Amino acid sequence: MRLLLDTHAVIWFTGDPDALRPEAREAIVDADTVVVSAASIWEISTKAALGKLRPPVDDLVAELGEWGFELLPITASHAWATGQLPGHHRDPFDRMLVAQSRLEGLTIVTRDPAISLYQVAVLAA
Repeated sequence: MRLLLDTHAVIWFTGDPDALRPEAREAIVDADTVVVSAASIWEISTKAALGKLRPPVDDLVAELGEWGFELLPITASHAWATGQLPGHHRDPFDRMLVAQSRLEGLTIVTRDPAISLYQVAVLAA
């Protein structure tokens, strides 16, 4: 299984794994590939700078590397695909994750019910 972690799944897995459903934790640990989008790193960094959240660890990028997670850059194709999506979700970070999921053939680990409206593969976080 190839998984793309939604931003809250990244935060929970690295900072409070018990916040994830046991099935999601197990799937992340056992997955062939776990991917974290640059969009999620950007979202966490932005919200931390605004004082809206505290990052789960001091060096999130290093922590993700220690887990063997792949970092997915935002490409021009990803950016273009977000604009082609229906307006189910207004959050630009989540729209990027949906576009990346579609283009890269990834299952999104999320609790956001709006993500399912895009008919992408979802694993409940």
